[in-house]
Amino acid sequence: MKTIDSLNFQNKRALIRVDFNVPLNDAFEVTDDTRIRAAAPTIKQILEKGGSVILMSHLGRPKDGPTNKYSLKHIVSTVSQLIGANVLFADDCIDTDAFAKSAALKPGQVLLLENLRFYKEEEEGDVAFAEKLSKHGDIYVNDAFGTAHRAHASTAVIAQFFAPNAKCFGYVMAGEVASIDKVINGAEKPFTAIVGGAKVSDKILIIEQLMGKANNILIGGGMAFTFVKAMGGTIGKSLCEDDKLELAKELLNKAKAKGVSLYIPTDAVIADNFANDAAIKESAIDAIPDGWMGLDISTGTIKTYSEVIKNSKTILWNGPMGVFEMSSFENGTKQVALAIAEATKLGAFSLIGGGDSVAAINKYNLASQVSYVSTGGGALLEYIEQGSLPGVRAIEG
Repeated sequence: MKTIDSLNFQNKRALIRVDFNVPLNDAFEVTDDTRIRAAAPTIKQILEKGGSVILMSHLGRPKDGPTNKYSLKHIVSTVSQLIGANVLFADDCIDTDAFAKSAALKPGQVLLLENLRFYKEEEEGDVAFAEKLSKHGDIYVNDAFGTAHRAHASTAVIAQFFAPNAKCFGYVMAGEVASIDKVINGAEKPFTAIVGGAKVSDKILIIEQLMGKANNILIGGGMAFTFVKAMGGTIGKSLCEDDKLELAKELLNKAKAKGVSLYIPTDAVIADNFANDAAIKESAIDAIPDGWMGLDISTGTIKTYSEVIKNSKTILWNGPMGVFEMSSFENGTKQVALAIAEATKLGAFSLIGGGDSVAAINKYNLASQVSYVSTGGGALLEYIEQGSLPGVRAIEG
């Protein structure tokens, strides 16, 4: 894998695709700088190697061209602070002024271009737009894993305008690709995948892909009730995709045929209302009374899942076990997170991916106790489902 450590940046302009799609409050202040912090080591290393840096990113989903609330000018001070260098700003990404600023950069200087998505050509993967962007740099660095599954101009199309020895991955991309590859192609057994979330339909492809690789698949979250109903259980008013019952049966049969242990919860924390202060009790998951809904896994399932996790050598976690945003229904997700941390301490390799799983790991301050926390939810899932991504192929050729 070609990373920034392989290239000479002395007196070169590095055009880096970063993922600075960060949340802003009403005062346009950055409320979560995780993505900027993640990219900082790549930027700092190139500056230390005698290069200059041009940063390009998107922010939000602007519909009608330039919009103040989606301007990257709002994040300039945060980026400057986190990389320890004064960041210049171009209020367009391909106008005359932007090119003049990137051409005038001296080693050690950093320029941030305005939001790429102010041009519809970015998301359309427009070749001419990508070629214009390429004029900003001598070397192209893709460090935006969170957008690597999009065949956009700045993530996949642009790479063709750089020679093979003038394009590479930044540290974020390299870490993501290496970690996913370790789980998908080099997993030490037993390999356990924990898949949660609301809908089976969102996770069909990942479950099917994992059946060829994992020894155990643990199901949690709202999607579990579709499986339970498919097996003839009574689920009250729990979330269920009735049009996916046959699919759930197929997945259960496929797992059996492949010798994969597909675990469905056996008990649940149920409530009479979708609220933190609802009346709650425990129930067998296939015997939930009318008017009640399952909102978390319960004692027996937590015990079983924790034991499977602690006996694993490779762990992939995508999706919560319940409505962990509410304190009454967070215990299942918390206990799974703690079990993963314990397994990691015992020598397992653990990869956490997907917004809710990452949020849970951070909520319980366990990020430093797992092997790798992925920055790209959709990109991680698609990488597992497809075996590669447009942004990765563009660099690897």
